[in-house]
Amino acid sequence: MDSPPPVAILCGGRGTRLQEHTRTIPKPLVEIGGHPIVWHVVQIYAQHGFRDFLLLTGYLADQMEEFAAQTPWPEGVTVRCLDTGLDTPTGGRVAKAAEELGGGTFCLTYADGVADLDLGALLDFHRAHGAAATVTVVRPELQFGVLDLDGDDKVTGFREKPRSEHWINGGFFVFEPRVLDVVHDDVVLEREPLEQLAGEGELRAFRHGGFWDCMDTYKDSILLNDLWASGDAPWRTWA
Repeated sequence: MDSPPPVAILCGGRGTRLQEHTRTIPKPLVEIGGHPIVWHVVQIYAQHGFRDFLLLTGYLADQMEEFAAQTPWPEGVTVRCLDTGLDTPTGGRVAKAAEELGGGTFCLTYADGVADLDLGALLDFHRAHGAAATVTVVRPELQFGVLDLDGDDKVTGFREKPRSEHWINGGFFVFEPRVLDVVHDDVVLEREPLEQLAGEGELRAFRHGGFWDCMDTYKDSILLNDLWASGDAPWRTWA
């Protein structure tokens, strides 16, 4: 892989669905296996040779600064913070980082999502199609089991938490600098900017069929901690 691009990580939200933890710490610092979830995200990228990380902070930004400064990162890895405002939407956070990210291709992802993703393959896919943006798409496991019915409404079977039939946004974006032309201070990245790019034929989807999960709720944090404790966390691809 050529020299990997910088990675921006969205770290500014309040994490309202995790209020058990986030009243006193920002969501990216909620721990999985004794390490903040954002530490895991950085490790996923670092394992694939990425070295330059920019945390787009907001809520409790001072704690994120302290974390970035005091954590012993892998050799050659640099983790910096940029305070993008307390209530800035995701698109606005990217817009505020334009000066830092606008020099070439850059990656962007969420601080609460982990995956056993082949980031080299993702970059190759992005460079091959030539469009402005790539989003990694995943098919998550459904929260509930489902019933199979026949045409007479007879239950023919049960499936426990199958994968969704639909692809969703899993983060792990790759962007060209021209994406910065469609993000502004008051927009949500996942709405107008990505919708505009899709409408212009400038957004492609990289399909990831392996493990992916995000720590959106307390239940998610329990699941991820249990996977880590079992010694079989699928996203742990580093030594």
